[in-house]
Amino acid sequence: MRYIRTNDLKRLFSLKRCSFDSGISRPMALGGENSIPDSPTPTEIPKENNHSDQRTSPAVAEDSQRRPTWRCFSHEEVYAATDGFSPERLVGKGGHAEVYKGVLLNGEEIAVKRLTRGSNDDRKVKDFLTEIGTIGHVNHPNVLPLLGCCVDNGLYLIFQFSSRGSIASILHNENLPTIDWKTRYKIVIGTARGLHYLHKGCQRRIIHRDIKSSNVLLTSDLEPQISDFGLAKWLPSQWTHHSIAPIEGTFGHLAPEYFTHGIVDEKTDVFAFGVFLLEIISGRKPVDGSHQSLHSWAKPILKQGDMERLVDPRLVGAYHVAQLGRLALAASLCIRASATWRPTMNEVLEVIEGEETDLERWSMPEDEEEQEEFWGFEDLECECDGSFSSSISQEDSMSTESSRS
Repeated sequence: MRYIRTNDLKRLFSLKRCSFDSGISRPMALGGENSIPDSPTPTEIPKENNHSDQRTSPAVAEDSQRRPTWRCFSHEEVYAATDGFSPERLVGKGGHAEVYKGVLLNGEEIAVKRLTRGSNDDRKVKDFLTEIGTIGHVNHPNVLPLLGCCVDNGLYLIFQFSSRGSIASILHNENLPTIDWKTRYKIVIGTARGLHYLHKGCQRRIIHRDIKSSNVLLTSDLEPQISDFGLAKWLPSQWTHHSIAPIEGTFGHLAPEYFTHGIVDEKTDVFAFGVFLLEIISGRKPVDGSHQSLHSWAKPILKQGDMERLVDPRLVGAYHVAQLGRLALAASLCIRASATWRPTMNEVLEVIEGEETDLERWSMPEDEEEQEEFWGFEDLECECDGSFSSSISQEDSMSTESSRS
């Protein structure tokens, strides 16, 4: 497996610029020894083995067949749109990227992600190709769409700009009004649908690997959009999981099998979604000031069935009791230590959308429940503290500066 170098990359995108504008869905595939890794086409991905998930709505099916229309931007366009990457335009920053707000000549607002990951140029190109190859064909209302890229004088990804910012920047900003329960429920449903699409409705099985509130943006009509695919992996149909090293992600969201063995599959995202659910319900951060993780705090409350203690006190009791029960149940299933006993995103949607749920189906044997207690999430996270590699900070999101102030 080889990757093209920076000059080859620029030459390739220059040759393919016209193809991008006309909507070719796989512009990076080349023959010869310097081609990038083969990508599966929709016909190469049969139904996954060992998965009972059959949920694919007509909208998802239509989206999965639609060809992307992202294009190649010139550096002049990107430079002008961001006022020369002015510090005043910087809206997000992490270990691997900087995000700038930009405005195109037609008035369209964009978010420009300038990749800075890795000191080695070949590694940076590889990471860029991996990310763009993962999200270049994604098309769903609850996933942030890729508008294009730029490979002149650096590597850049261009997305639609979210004026409202990330869920984290809104939920945890004391200077902003509290998000009401109806909006929270809408955020949960939309995020679940977007994640289900990545796992099942997309041309590839995509594992996001960093689902968290700072990576979910809110549109002007309050629709959530999953963003930041810097850690995402796609799974060929014949693979049951990835084995990954080093471990990358965000504390408080890592599934036990991932931070202990480096095993990644759809259930890795399900665990992180469970933490996201608890954050939306409670208004608490994934890790508090005493370094206690949210799921460790919530787990005994969920076990006792005292759901009211989970609810954000800022709501002052203004929430839907039945919806709270469904979200709490879904969260309790998602954060189980054993991936085997976690639901798929299809099953999560069945629970939170109110479809009939057989509780006996999710009852675990006593030995499994004892194993849950044995894991001790908090202890495991502390043990991993020394070797953990964080990819993106909590503030690295495509949002406005005002939404985080």
